[in-house]
Amino acid sequence: MTTYGFELVQEREIAELRTQARLYKHAKTGAQLLALANDDENKVFGVTFRTPPSDSTGVAHILEHSVLGGSQKYPVKDPFSQMAKGSLKTFINAFTFGDKTVYPVASQNAQDFDNLVSVYLDAVFFPRISPETLAQEGWHYEMTAPDAPLTYRGIVFNEMKGVYSSPEGALGRYVDGAVFPDVTYGHDSGGDPRHIPDLTYEQFRAFYDQFYNPFNARIVLYGDFAAPRCLALIDSTLARIEPRVADSSVGLQPRFSAPRWVEHTFDAGQDAANAKRAMVNTTWLLGEVTDPVRAMAYDVLSHVLIGTSAAPLRKALIDSGLGEELVASGMSVHQREWTFSIGLKNIAADDAPKVEALVVETLRGLAAKPLDGDLIGAALNTLEFNLRERNTGAFPRGIAIMLTAVVQWLYDRDPFDALAFEAPLAALKAKLAGGRLLEDLIANDLVANPHRATVVMKPVEGQSAREEADEQARLAAARARMDAAEVERIVRQTRELKAQQEAPDSPEALATLPMLKLSDLERRNKRIPLQPDERAGVSVLMHDLFTSGIVYLDVGFNLAGLPAESLPFLPLFGRALLEMGTEREDYTKLALRISRETGGMGRSTMLDIARDGALQSWFFLRGKATAPQAGALLAIMRDVLLGARFDNPARFKQIVMQEKARAEAGVVPAGNAVAAARLRANFNLADWAGEQSGGASYLFFIRELAQRIERDWASIVSHLEAIRRRMVRRGNMLCNVALDADNYGRFAPQLASMIGELPDSAAPRSEWALSGAPVSEGLTIPAKVNYVAKGDNIYRHGYTTSGSASVATHLLSRDFVHERVRVQGGAYGGGCSFDRHTGMFMFSSYRDPNLLVTVKNFDDAAQFLRTAAITDDELSKHIVGVIGQIDGYMLPDAKGYASLARHLTGDSEEFLQQRREEVLATTVRDVRAFADIVATVAAQGITVVVGSADAIEAANRERGDWLKVTTLL
Repeated sequence: MTTYGFELVQEREIAELRTQARLYKHAKTGAQLLALANDDENKVFGVTFRTPPSDSTGVAHILEHSVLGGSQKYPVKDPFSQMAKGSLKTFINAFTFGDKTVYPVASQNAQDFDNLVSVYLDAVFFPRISPETLAQEGWHYEMTAPDAPLTYRGIVFNEMKGVYSSPEGALGRYVDGAVFPDVTYGHDSGGDPRHIPDLTYEQFRAFYDQFYNPFNARIVLYGDFAAPRCLALIDSTLARIEPRVADSSVGLQPRFSAPRWVEHTFDAGQDAANAKRAMVNTTWLLGEVTDPVRAMAYDVLSHVLIGTSAAPLRKALIDSGLGEELVASGMSVHQREWTFSIGLKNIAADDAPKVEALVVETLRGLAAKPLDGDLIGAALNTLEFNLRERNTGAFPRGIAIMLTAVVQWLYDRDPFDALAFEAPLAALKAKLAGGRLLEDLIANDLVANPHRATVVMKPVEGQSAREEADEQARLAAARARMDAAEVERIVRQTRELKAQQEAPDSPEALATLPMLKLSDLERRNKRIPLQPDERAGVSVLMHDLFTSGIVYLDVGFNLAGLPAESLPFLPLFGRALLEMGTEREDYTKLALRISRETGGMGRSTMLDIARDGALQSWFFLRGKATAPQAGALLAIMRDVLLGARFDNPARFKQIVMQEKARAEAGVVPAGNAVAAARLRANFNLADWAGEQSGGASYLFFIRELAQRIERDWASIVSHLEAIRRRMVRRGNMLCNVALDADNYGRFAPQLASMIGELPDSAAPRSEWALSGAPVSEGLTIPAKVNYVAKGDNIYRHGYTTSGSASVATHLLSRDFVHERVRVQGGAYGGGCSFDRHTGMFMFSSYRDPNLLVTVKNFDDAAQFLRTAAITDDELSKHIVGVIGQIDGYMLPDAKGYASLARHLTGDSEEFLQQRREEVLATTVRDVRAFADIVATVAAQGITVVVGSADAIEAANRERGDWLKVTTLL
């Protein structure tokens, strides 16, 4: 039987997902479609193609960018951006993996979902991929005049320069090359900047023609979608395509007869004198994993080995003192053959063989005798909790489920087997109870497996400069081969591409896009239930939500009693509570107890400015557990708050070194966040405190603290104890609970009992203060791209906020910064933001080849607002986009935490509804009026750059020591 062009192949009820699953095959083209129908209002659509590259030119990645740049039915330059700015989408993006490319979208609104599906279908099957598309999204030669320098430009080119500037980012690519030298995974599907300029348009087009056909597609629908309408829509696209078959097979890697050793280098930056900057990683090829029981067993094994501070392989490496933190470790499952990796960073390069030997010997010892039953039980509980909770945070649950299915489905296996977990989970429990399953996996798949590769990354001085010189040499060689006609062609193409980038879409082309109207929007905000309660004299915010019987608990303490010098200690204090043990158990036993008896515990800080101008500063101990395990969760919270031990200098030093390693590793991949935090810290206490406990200032602090531990341990442990004494008090406390009312009735007395055991007194008050005037800065890192931020607190210039500010910011971000910084400037990303609590308005760029050009673009934003042709229809798109942000999809725990934040900042339901109405009522005149405050930011705001020393020095030469320069890495 054929329904809307599709034949039903298989049907199954997946009770554990409360999902009716149907597998279809398209009658004409052979496309496969998996329909997962359930009551999740966050509907998902996705198309996955098997796209195995045969080189490292990044063709798969560049195509991922390119097919979303205009199509047959929607002939606009960038329908992706147009839909992103004027949709209620909860997700819109695409991913490139080593062997596949995935195009997913999600929305809670049925009409919006249909619109997104229509645009994505036409984009992937009927794109307008021209030579200019490759030039913009991938790479091109740029020359503005015959005597001007020849340069490389392109969005993916600059994105991947940023990736390879991160030693950890490069390590992951080198590991794949070492483990899979003979198959597609040995190439970088994202693109190596040295090889991206080798890609020709003919190769680019041929790759699309080979792999982007329905027979090679796996299509997913998920949620409470309208099946007849969606199937008919998909068929209407596929029916226009003639069936064809192309080879997209992914081969199996021939097995090694002996382990291999590979060495690479990275730029040591300004820390070249530090002998412990190297990294080492050992990875095993595990082969194809088609049995869901074996797949789950590998998940449990990974958790047993490295999942907690009690995990024996992790503990052996950290306790060895050879390095500071694991790197690139765990199971990799998003390819045909799975791998297991274990790595250690910040080691001495000469110690790499010792690390490899320690790994192998530790595994050999674990295989020789039965594993600790508590380790296995804790790992099994974590696996089961995660399977039943399916908590993907802000990432749509349906996309995570789609990717889980595709892992098997893409290789012509049954996608249902990857989704139904009850039967394999029961089988796994039986095998674990009756034998040596995990021990045998260690012995056979790791210890006795010769197919392993060890990759060492060694720091060297000046590598970035040498790579830049190599790039200039390649450009010089290319320029030398060009005759006058070729030079003129490059100049002309540069000019034509720029004109094409600057040319607006015609009204007729824009009218083809299916967009929501303001009349399609809900006029009222979605309310989150909030019922204030009080237990043992402490305020409790209770959110009556369906949580599948899981208790989500946040236990908060006001930070107002802490002196400013305690702020950098907060992340360490939070980790010490959970990772240093208590009076009744050491840290390994505590870690196992948390994994065995709860769904996980963590900590966070909330730093914000309330509507009345008051600072809201809170530390939260967060945990989750099933309702029957709620008592165990509370007992752990009580034990760590009252009995956590801080008197183990060796363990605390491990935590400090891990924090340092993580902070350093996060700079290059997220330099925009570092720059933004540093900039905001100049203007308000909340952001200043956040930067002290999580930004560049925290990194400087943690480096200094690592040196202090040996010589001044007494003062450090005294400081940690003082934080607990001043902070952990009932008079300083607030609790937040997301749970259904029936379960809360049973949980509340237990919560009251735990609260009652805490000290009953109010905390003293401390005063924090900003020091000095705002200053523009340049923080240098060994990278080939920059992260540029410029902004100001517009409240200090007299601005009074309105919902229209969000619309103006959205318009600037999508229509101006995106076009100037990404499309024309070649940066991987850029945008602007406005925080109505703090008054911070800020521009930023990400993996940006420019610096002063980008700042100039930021400064031109006010003129754009004043003069741009902003029609009512165009403005409506941005209003829809802002409403989409307001109505973002949240899982129950996120709803509870969002309501807590609103309570603390004074964002009442009435105020939020007023803001929504202001957004809906925004006019073109309101947007143009915002130009005056944007001009003030241009004139009086400050700039913070995280980038290369050469770029920052060049900017200072041109603008007269404009940036205060500090070495970050």
